Amino acid sequence: MLNKNVETFIACDKSYEEAEIVLWGAPFDSTTSFRPGARFGSAAIRHESFGIETYSPYLDKDLDEDTKVFDAGDLELVFGDSPQVLAQVAEMTKTIVADGKIPFMIGGEHSLSSAPVTVLAEKYPDLHLIHFDAHTDLREDYLGNIWSHASVIKRCWEKLGDGRIHSFGIRSGEKAEFYWANEHIDLHKFNFDGLDEVIEQLKGKPVYFTLDLDVLDPSIFPGTGTPEAGGVSFEALRTALEKLSALHIVGLDMMELAPHYDHSGASTAVAVKMVREILLGLSK
Repeated sequence: MLNKNVETFIACDKSYEEAEIVLWGAPFDSTTSFRPGARFGSAAIRHESFGIETYSPYLDKDLDEDTKVFDAGDLELVFGDSPQVLAQVAEMTKTIVADGKIPFMIGGEHSLSSAPVTVLAEKYPDLHLIHFDAHTDLREDYLGNIWSHASVIKRCWEKLGDGRIHSFGIRSGEKAEFYWANEHIDLHKFNFDGLDEVIEQLKGKPVYFTLDLDVLDPSIFPGTGTPEAGGVSFEALRTALEKLSALHIVGLDMMELAPHYDHSGASTAVAVKMVREILLGLSK
């Protein structure tokens, strides 16, 4: 019998009704400040996922047996119109959240993260944001565009306010951004030092998690639009992700894979494994 060919992330083929997590792609990179290509990230992650096992020896869990994930595929997003795209992402998030499920967006450029944060901040007034990234992303605008991926954390701060954003791995940004961060957010430079204390502080509180994959060192992860030397290792990131499983994660994303800058495919393979570990970490 012939069936319709629908490609999902490996083992993420549960029905929407039974799913606890909804995985979906946001192929957009129209505000990318250096090298475009992140719009191809979500499709590459989904396609290359069949190169890994469903079982994680790190967590002793299996995607087939221990998760209920529905892969909704990629949204059809309008090129070059950030407000309209953000509205589309927000609408998708609202639908998933209204149905009592956890939205997990894969990108795509980082600017889109402000939309689910806005939606979830309305549902959870005490929402906190944990942010892994190489860059501060705290500019008021970039070349006049307030919706740039260089401004996404500033847009999130406008919704959350002081003391509710916790950034890790940061090693790039304007001087003014770092000085502003000292007054308004909890910024940890270069690595994940201080993460244990933040996790202890946030236990029981609703948390949105955003992962910009350029937090990784480009020797490990060159396939991104704005590579920044001095990043963390694969194992440091994987361990940090495992620790986040202690939190009440109400939504999350993983952004900024630009697969065509790494012709070996290694960057995509890293991203795929991160998705697996995150999904299994979310399963209780």
